[in-house]
Amino acid sequence: MVQTANVFHTMQADLAKVEARLIAAATIDFPIVSGMVQDLVKAGGKRLRPLVLLLAGRAYTTDIDALVTAAAGVELLHTASLVHDDNIDRASLRRGRPTLNTSLSSGAVILIGDYLFAQSAMLAAATESPRVVGIFAASLGDICDGQLREMIDSHRVEQSRADYDRRIYGKTASLFAGAAEMGAVLGGAPNDHTAALRAYGSDLGMAFQIMDDVLDLREETADLGKPAGNDLLQGTVTLPTMLYAASLRSDSEDIARLRRIVTGETEDAAEIQATVTAIRRSGAIEAATEAAEIFVASAKSRLLIVPDSETASMLAEVADIALVRSS
Repeated sequence: MVQTANVFHTMQADLAKVEARLIAAATIDFPIVSGMVQDLVKAGGKRLRPLVLLLAGRAYTTDIDALVTAAAGVELLHTASLVHDDNIDRASLRRGRPTLNTSLSSGAVILIGDYLFAQSAMLAAATESPRVVGIFAASLGDICDGQLREMIDSHRVEQSRADYDRRIYGKTASLFAGAAEMGAVLGGAPNDHTAALRAYGSDLGMAFQIMDDVLDLREETADLGKPAGNDLLQGTVTLPTMLYAASLRSDSEDIARLRRIVTGETEDAAEIQATVTAIRRSGAIEAATEAAEIFVASAKSRLLIVPDSETASMLAEVADIALVRSS
């Protein structure tokens, strides 16, 4: 098991500043709604995106004020995208907690997501760096592109690896890449260092999303905080499912059952569980995990250019986190 405590211990004070900035920006004037949004923000994971931004800047500067502001903006952008994502998917759970969809109308949820997007953009602008604002805007565009591609590609079993990679780059990797690039820019890193750190973030994000897709099929509902096999139920074909489908005969009952599930023809729990079990036994999960490991190795190779060895080591720790998650 990879040890990841060191990076969080070292960066604890800076992450606490990001958290405070994030909570302040996510405050809404309507108490009931504000409480729900605050709960959503506070429930957010390990803060890997802001951590990547802080570390990328830390390698080149000790002035963290702008880094903290940008890091809060990046995390709020991520949170806003999850609000819209859950609304599109009609999801009722996120990290084991009820989503806003369970208490508010679709229109209200969309407006809250829009509000959070606006607040995140204001944080990016508060850095007073036109280059950071440009990276932020490009990241937002890439996220929307990834979500659109997921919608357009949904309910189709036959998809290419190139389609999948482009989709998850937009959906997930683009913000990791943007976070690393923003941190490097604010830290005053040379252009070649900035490019290397952006590539690190992209590789990390690709590994992170592949493992997210693996976990959806590998882990049980109690560990995920959402239904196991939820991607299948939503009609989203991920890398493990693609690899499993490629191993099947075109006239087999297994591929026919997979098509029924992905197209939405059936939501039968027994059929879904049978397919999840078949994917687990097929070797597809192990093959997808290997693909994530390749991205992590690539991410680490980008760090050779980073001048501060302690920061480079912590960025490598963050890359390892993508492979050892259970939720």
